[in-house]
Amino acid sequence: MSSKKPSVLITGCGEGGIGHAIAAEFLSKGTRYHDTQPLASIPLTYAILSQGYEVITTLLPHEARTHLTDAGIHVFSSDVTKDEDTMILRDHVAAITGGGLDVLVNNAGICYTMTAADSDLKEIEKMFAVNVFGPMRMVRVFHPLLVQKKGAIVNIGSVGGIVPFVYGASYNATKAALHHWGNTLRVEMKPLGVRVVNIISGEIGTNILKRDMGRQLPEGSLYRPLQANFADHCNRTPKTTPRRVYAANVVAEVVKKNPAAWFWTGETTLTVRLCDALLPRTFWDFLFTRMFSLDKLRGA
Repeated sequence: MSSKKPSVLITGCGEGGIGHAIAAEFLSKGTRYHDTQPLASIPLTYAILSQGYEVITTLLPHEARTHLTDAGIHVFSSDVTKDEDTMILRDHVAAITGGGLDVLVNNAGICYTMTAADSDLKEIEKMFAVNVFGPMRMVRVFHPLLVQKKGAIVNIGSVGGIVPFVYGASYNATKAALHHWGNTLRVEMKPLGVRVVNIISGEIGTNILKRDMGRQLPEGSLYRPLQANFADHCNRTPKTTPRRVYAANVVAEVVKKNPAAWFWTGETTLTVRLCDALLPRTFWDFLFTRMFSLDKLRGA
């Protein structure tokens, strides 16, 4: 028997990530928490007590799932880079919802930290397959379900797609591509009654950076004088917005009748937005040269 609740499908919901937090927030939508209890302190499993959305999530086959199943969330093993997986997922979703879908959150993503000149093309291709072609594949397969419910497509982007963060050229490129694809998608889907929201995320408290911990610049790289700085960057612990706070902001915007086309949220987003809008493009050259000690390369 299909659910009568509104439904949301979220890709990439590994434990401790953005998708995990967004899933819990949709599940708890409509729950009245005690006024003195900070949102960030509410356990994710608390959401099982609520009467919110029918939440459907994806994980890769090797990923643990009890953080989702224990909260009453649907979980399917599915890889956004594979056509067959996505088609099978569509059938599962349709069976749960009765054939429609209210919200699709394109969250699955990976990062890769390296100088632009030294980047491994196989790593770049892998990242584009997940971060860009994954959302494209999901929309191609799921748009009929979204049109049926006059739903919403949510693309989890990044300030990296706006400004030239050093060592992130390839990741930045995937997010810039996602932003601009979503921009056109919004225009094209509007006559069909589907809303499209690009989320421009700042620094969020997740574990996405752990894939790059310990990464080294390759032997022979012209950037080897910066190895110590590069290592510090890969192992950094930046100031972040708690993921539950971020998720609450995202969901509150997405469920609006007329959400923002681009919704900026998370640590650093206000600063980035103002600087990018008001200052010369070369402001970032000056800032990042100093921030990443790039002057060490002069005459090296």
